[in-house]
Amino acid sequence: MYDRHTADAPPARPAHEPTTVERGSFCTARCACGWSGPARRSRDRARADAEEHRTTA
Repeated sequence: MYDRHTADAPPARPAHEPTTVERGSFCTARCACGWSGPARRSRDRARADAEEHRTTA
């Protein structure tokens, strides 16, 4: 009966695929959705933050 137009569709949410970014001696996990984790000196901890966000978001 009625056609749905693309303007009526809800906007697509960004996928949660966080990455790590290094700045100086610190590493931070960031995601396309706007989330960012705390700055860490340990890259492993930043990767763990990213994985936790990916699985819980």
